[in-house]
Amino acid sequence: MAEPMLGKDVPNTIEKENVDCKEQVYLEETFYILSKKKSVFRVRLTSKGLSLIKETDDSSKEQTILLRDIIGSKCMRSKRRRAGAGSCVCSSLVGPQQLKVVEENSGDLDESDISAYLYIFAYTLKRSRRSLKRERTTITLRFRSYDKYEDNYKEAQKWRTSIKCLIANQPITTVIPQNDKKLLILLNPKSGPGKARELFQTKSAPLLQEAEVPYDLHITKYAQYAREFVRTRNVYGWRGIVAAGGDGVLFEILNGMFERLDWQQALAEVPLAILPCGSGNGLARTICYHYNEPYIRENLTGISMGLARGRVAPMDVVRVETKTNIMFSFLSVGWGLLSDIDIESERLRAIGGQRFAIWALARLVGLRKYKGVVSYAKIKDVSNLPKPKLPITLSHSVSQDGALDSPDAEAFIDCDEHSEVFTNAVNGKHQRVDSWYSVNSRRSAFYSTRGSEYHSVASGGSEMRSPVHACMHGPASHLPSLMSQLPSHWVHEEGEFVMVHVSYQAYIGEDLLFAPRSQLSDGVMWMLIIKAGIPRSQILSFLLGMGQGTHSDVNTEYIKMIPVSAFRIVPEGSDGYLTVDGELVEYGPLQAEIFPNIVHLLVPDTK
Repeated sequence: MAEPMLGKDVPNTIEKENVDCKEQVYLEETFYILSKKKSVFRVRLTSKGLSLIKETDDSSKEQTILLRDIIGSKCMRSKRRRAGAGSCVCSSLVGPQQLKVVEENSGDLDESDISAYLYIFAYTLKRSRRSLKRERTTITLRFRSYDKYEDNYKEAQKWRTSIKCLIANQPITTVIPQNDKKLLILLNPKSGPGKARELFQTKSAPLLQEAEVPYDLHITKYAQYAREFVRTRNVYGWRGIVAAGGDGVLFEILNGMFERLDWQQALAEVPLAILPCGSGNGLARTICYHYNEPYIRENLTGISMGLARGRVAPMDVVRVETKTNIMFSFLSVGWGLLSDIDIESERLRAIGGQRFAIWALARLVGLRKYKGVVSYAKIKDVSNLPKPKLPITLSHSVSQDGALDSPDAEAFIDCDEHSEVFTNAVNGKHQRVDSWYSVNSRRSAFYSTRGSEYHSVASGGSEMRSPVHACMHGPASHLPSLMSQLPSHWVHEEGEFVMVHVSYQAYIGEDLLFAPRSQLSDGVMWMLIIKAGIPRSQILSFLLGMGQGTHSDVNTEYIKMIPVSAFRIVPEGSDGYLTVDGELVEYGPLQAEIFPNIVHLLVPDTK
């Protein structure tokens, strides 16, 4: 006899009269509710998800928890009997005080209860009056058909194994899929209003624990910490690298990866991800936009599910060149109004994303104009561009467990001997993984160098100097040198501008839908040009339209949006801001070009 216990927060995700005949049924069990003698639950594990069919004498009602919403399951055992309950009675809705379960290895087991409890964790989509959000759902199945706990446990474990195989998109076997690799999470505690650590611990960490996804959490100590970290470590030991903070943390990680000699292999094998804990959060908002995932500020559920499920999609990057630097960008390049707002509103960082709206009003009152030349290679027909690739599952080469394949001998330095490292518990064991400073590092071709001098975190907030000279690698440019003449087919516009902003993501901030037609991997940059002379009222109307993306089709005397594959900005004078992914760069000539499908991102599972 088996019994279901449905958490009281289970929503009706799907209701239908008959099971889809195309679904493949893997497991099926009938669960009796003796307190309701005329009702039974028939539970099926299918290719679509977990089907819960409530049957009475005269009706049948089905509720399905979709497979893509299930993130994990766990076998538990009761701690003690529920007060006043008989051995064969089970409530269909179980309150928090009615059932207490403990881990299998706990010393506080109720040996008299032979039942095995299977907890299934899911985050289902629920539509409220105003929005769509994910709601945590727990389904508890009580297995007690046999008179021995071991037999009931074996039955529950069969369901758990099947669920884990389906989640991992693998054939169902008798062995639970194993991936001992951890996520590397680089968290900037000062991102946005300074809530990144709290958001991760309360919103993301519990979900990862339910999904049984281990992780290493490193707290960044200084500017460029994340960049040094990924440049100088064996990143193949992690299943993915997560930037927990704003877009600036991912900017550091991306450029640190391109400073590796093995950049191409590293980016092909180790996907990147972002947990939006900052002010802008443009990329996270874009990912949710493309994968129909609800985006709620300071709610990391959907993005965290993407980390747990491990689905991967390609993303374009843009190579940006200034007079003295080369860098790689994933979000945008700006000159003028939006860059002014981004940089100057830093003083209001404590209030979060609202700082952009407040400073936008200030800059409209004191509107500036900038003189220079803007040149670009226009894409004539975006309808003929290749369609973006579908999400994939990465395969890893043998380099992940040994020395890197790079033929060059470069010293990889353990640059933060005293860094703060948190490792979550896996199978009840706590481990500290300090990258290369371990016995395993002796097997590699790289070595650890000690004795670098650093300032403490509290020493005036000074930036740390990189312990090694960093050299930018990455794909070779197809453009002439920055000061050379451009190809004849390029378009040149000279004069005064309110702003020029180029984006390759749909959103450049949580509330700024800059380029609705943009895809993660389409080879297109969208250049917005606003010329001087435009009335302030028209600029305000245009900026307000960005919230819904209605601005993108505007084409007037002063405003136009152009799809480009490369561009160059040459400002006159020395007063102004140029930004790349929201980061300030040197003011002067700048050019950029897009490279499709260079990076892999962890994305939500929409299968």
